[in-house]
Amino acid sequence: MQEILQQVGALLVGAVPTALLFIVLVLAYQFLVQGPLTETLKKRRALTQGAMEDARKAIERAEARAAEYAEKLRQARAEAYKLREQRMQQWTAERDAALEAARKTAGDKVSQARAAVEAEAAQARQAIETAASDLASLVVRAVLPVATGGSR
Repeated sequence: MQEILQQVGALLVGAVPTALLFIVLVLAYQFLVQGPLTETLKKRRALTQGAMEDARKAIERAEARAAEYAEKLRQARAEAYKLREQRMQQWTAERDAALEAARKTAGDKVSQARAAVEAEAAQARQAIETAASDLASLVVRAVLPVATGGSR
C-alpha cells in the first residue's frame, strides 16, 4: 500500500505543473478571449435589438400614416359623394324648375287657345243667331204674303 501512496504522490507532484498551466490558460482565456468576445456579443446584441426596436417604431409610424391616409381618403370620398349629391339635387331642382316653367307656358298657351276658341265660338253663335234671325224674318215675309193672299 505504501507503494501505491508513493505512486499517487508522484502523480500529484507531476500533475501540479499541468494544473497550474491549465489554471493559467483558463485565466488567459478569460481575459484575452472570453471577456472581449462577451463584450463584442453584448454590443452586437444591443445594436441588433436597437435596430429591431427602430424597425418596430418605423413600422408603427408607417401604420399610423397608412391609417391617417386611409382616413383622409375616406373623408375625401365622402366629400366627393356629398358634392355629387348636391349637384344631383341642384340639377334635379333646375330640371323641375324648367319643367314647371314649360308646364306653365303650355298651360298659358292652352288657356289662350281655349279663350280664342271660346271667342270664336261666341262669334260663330252670334253670327248663327243673326243669320237665323235674318232667315226667320225672310221666311216670315216669304210665307206671310202668300198666306194672306198678297203678292210678292
